[in-house]
Amino acid sequence: MRSDRRVSPLPWTLGAAVAALAGMAVLEAGPLVPAMAAASAVALITTAALVRRWMQDRRAAMHAHTLAAALDSETRACLVVAADGTELHRNPLARRLLGQVTDPLAPFKDRASADDRVLDDLDRLAAAAMVGAVRKAEFSLPTLDGGREWFTVEIRPAGPGAVIWLVEDVSPRRAIEETLRRENEWLADFIDFLPVGVYCADSDGIIRTANHRLAEWLGGTPSELIGHSLEDVLGQTPDPEAERVELRLMGRGGEVFQAMLAHSVFDEGGEIRTRSVVVRDMVPEHQWERALRTAERRFRWLFDDAPVGIALIEPDGSIGACNLALQAMMGIDHDGMIGRRLADYIAAEQQDSAAEQLARVLSGSLPGAHLDVRLKGRRDLIAQLFVSPTHEDGAISGLIVHFIDATEQRNLEVQFAQSQKMQAMGQLAGGVAHDFNNLLTAMIGFCDLLLQRHGAGDPSFADIMQVRQNANRAASLVRQLLAFSRRQALQPRLLNVTDALAELSTLLRRLLGETIDLKLVHGRQLGLVRVDPGQFDQVIINLAVNARDAMPGGGMLTIRTNAVTVDQPVQRGPELMPAGQYVLIEVTDSGTGIARENLGRIFEPFFSTKEVGAGTGLGLSTVYGIVRQTDGFIVVDSEIGQGATFAIYLPRFEADPAQETKKLPTAPDSTDLTGSGTILLVEDEDAVRMFGTRALKNKGYKVIEARSGEQALDVLRAEDGIDVLISDVVMPGMDGVTLAKLVRMERPHIKLILISGYSEDVARNGIDPDAGIHFLPKPFSLKQLAEAVKQVMDGT
Repeated sequence: MRSDRRVSPLPWTLGAAVAALAGMAVLEAGPLVPAMAAASAVALITTAALVRRWMQDRRAAMHAHTLAAALDSETRACLVVAADGTELHRNPLARRLLGQVTDPLAPFKDRASADDRVLDDLDRLAAAAMVGAVRKAEFSLPTLDGGREWFTVEIRPAGPGAVIWLVEDVSPRRAIEETLRRENEWLADFIDFLPVGVYCADSDGIIRTANHRLAEWLGGTPSELIGHSLEDVLGQTPDPEAERVELRLMGRGGEVFQAMLAHSVFDEGGEIRTRSVVVRDMVPEHQWERALRTAERRFRWLFDDAPVGIALIEPDGSIGACNLALQAMMGIDHDGMIGRRLADYIAAEQQDSAAEQLARVLSGSLPGAHLDVRLKGRRDLIAQLFVSPTHEDGAISGLIVHFIDATEQRNLEVQFAQSQKMQAMGQLAGGVAHDFNNLLTAMIGFCDLLLQRHGAGDPSFADIMQVRQNANRAASLVRQLLAFSRRQALQPRLLNVTDALAELSTLLRRLLGETIDLKLVHGRQLGLVRVDPGQFDQVIINLAVNARDAMPGGGMLTIRTNAVTVDQPVQRGPELMPAGQYVLIEVTDSGTGIARENLGRIFEPFFSTKEVGAGTGLGLSTVYGIVRQTDGFIVVDSEIGQGATFAIYLPRFEADPAQETKKLPTAPDSTDLTGSGTILLVEDEDAVRMFGTRALKNKGYKVIEARSGEQALDVLRAEDGIDVLISDVVMPGMDGVTLAKLVRMERPHIKLILISGYSEDVARNGIDPDAGIHFLPKPFSLKQLAEAVKQVMDGT
């Protein structure tokens, strides 16, 4: 069920390349040995078997990917653990909430260190997981700000011996339950201390409920009245058919007072009961009415001052009353909502299902409902609706609906999910690009070796050049993937944006054509930005080309620059831009615009709204990667038919442009790349190591090979005359950075070159730029490798 496996058409490309190289090798060999034909046949049969195996693996990977995607879409944290303790799958929420597979509850135990009850619950959950039993627990944990968070943790079997951990943050639900509980307490308190007595009696004259005020008048407590007959409590059984009855009651201390009783009869589930109000001392009618108005006013305070939106719904589905919180939430005043159907304020795609749920609660088939809906008012919002029935005379008379505004919470969830998705896609793209750079290094290198034996007049020259050119095209695509994953090899320097755009304007006008006007609006005192000039040009060109395609009938492209200061951290898309000084570059077109549903995906690799074949879908993802790798931010604002604006924020500098990181020196003009000396080449990829060895030997160097960092250390202990160490960065066991640090300490006279498919910043991994360690990015050609060695050997 692991989700880290991907199925792609890349093996076909590699197979084709290998087949091409093998074919050329056979053509080059000629009719030397007949057995070579048989070997080719065996290779074809082996290739077919590998293809069949690959198809089987692909189908299995697709099933695993589907199951993993289902768990990743789960709103709860999910962790699946096999019987032997192996972690089978962990969705993004589980990575945030749960600990390592050996102790998933460790984060909760750390926070609950002072709460024995919670620790006991966690121990029982752990014990249930060990035996594959079903168990569920709900508990709260303290937060840093002194609050509480509630979690539900559930253990369930997930196949033979395996278990699944399910964790849900139920803090919002507990907060809502607490709000409803307080409201019920307020209402009970309100009824208990009304200025009038209240009770309910059944058909036998037995008191079923009574408020505190009536019990106080009679010298007891509500519990002492409940279960006793009206005859015992009031001294008589009031006539149920009379609306008002005068009474003489005896209170605390034996005093007798006059009272008036008003009641009504209702049917509750087939049982006749009375709902009665007792007014003491036979106050005049206007005072009795005043007491009722006071009670109504207090109820109105509880209703209007509630911290959540509340609406009373009539049986026909219309809004009978709404409180101030709901009016503020919807942006609609009281008169604008009364009489309107609640369903009218629910988004069209959810109206039918919501109306069905409301109807079921009204009919009594559901005791209540919880709905997540999008509401339409003066502003659109996402709300949680808690629906409960109201009763009158024992029958459902309408609904009471509590509204919780969940817009901000939902937006944060979406932003977090988008950020996680972009990070995961970046890691995938970077990993694929790194592996491809190894393959492309070998392909380009062996082509260079073949070209040394097959000159321009050779029949094989054109074929070899075709392979090399296509390998270079593949290297360009890999650079775009590395740009998106922020692992591209950059050479940043301090740059004046105004000068860079002015130099680029002529090229932009040619790209845009005669039907599109280009307008540059430069801000003053912009300062400098630290970027790779070539990559900066690529960002602007990609945005300009996209804008041109969005304006097929012509239009205006405006590039505006300005210096801005951000005082507080700002949410820019899924990322948080820190406070500071920035140079803002806005690229605005008057084109067709971008649909709102596509705005969240335009920076994803291979996502394109263009027709098939009209683009690779890597343009904007490349822009995104370059900007983020430069510590900048990019956001887009667009509507259909209103054009689009891409805003780029780059950190502003005023440093001396001469203060730059030292890079590998530019190759000298001399074409003589031969030399002498001993080179230790450390590379775990056999093809890359073979090419590098042959290339350097052809230039006159003695080359010693090593497949790992550990093997390289053995060679260094046995050999004293090594002049240059060339090491790959990413290797099993000891990596190249660790090896370089050890060699720098023990053999400081050895010159070092690191090679990697990642960017220099990633490859160096904390090595001081001034430590004298040079860097050569993959893929590199025979000439580039020879130039790098020549430069470090000559000390240039």
